[in-house]
Amino acid sequence: MLNKFGTSGHGEARLEFLDGDFRVIAPGAYVVCAVSGEHIPLDELKYWSVDRQEAYASPEAVLQRHYPSAFKAQSSGG
Repeated sequence: MLNKFGTSGHGEARLEFLDGDFRVIAPGAYVVCAVSGEHIPLDELKYWSVDRQEAYASPEAVLQRHYPSAFKAQSSGG
């Protein structure tokens, strides 16, 4: 993916999330997970929402964001 190698900088990148790809709007080394706040290096970014235009660090973060009531019930043991 060209976008991964075309970035520079050490701070947070700004991206436009597309279907199956992303476009770098402002260069940087990472994006922030919308759920956990974790820094996600661009070369490790795998999960995002086109509709919400936000990144996620893991599949669990995706589920927590899109299905919060189910995730809350699961994590509370009920």
